[in-house]
Amino acid sequence: MAIEIVVLAYATGAEAIMVLLLTIPGLGPLRTGLIAVIRNLLKPFLSIVPFSLFMFMDIYWKYENRLDCESSNTCTPNDHLRQQKALMKSQRNMLLIITALVFYWMLFSVTRMVITIEQLNARIEKLKNRD
Repeated sequence: MAIEIVVLAYATGAEAIMVLLLTIPGLGPLRTGLIAVIRNLLKPFLSIVPFSLFMFMDIYWKYENRLDCESSNTCTPNDHLRQQKALMKSQRNMLLIITALVFYWMLFSVTRMVITIEQLNARIEKLKNRD
């Protein structure tokens, strides 16, 4: 599961950088090329959604089938430590999954909003030139 987490972390980082670049003011002519690249990347990045859901189900399954050390005295201190580590990793991974989904949603929304603003600005210029 470690390679999946690394892939998801890199994809989340790429999404965060793209959102940051889209929202930085003053990029001007660079923005049109950036929007074209991001629009082409939105469909491949959509695979993050089922990938995240699969990882969520994996974490949930591991949580439900973990060793229960609270109710019995059969666990050693090593077992308690292992259980606490696994719980911390699961929480970290769940946070990464949620972050990946939120950044994808933000990237999609911001890209759609920027495209709409550019279309409206083009209409305004067209109407100004017509008058």
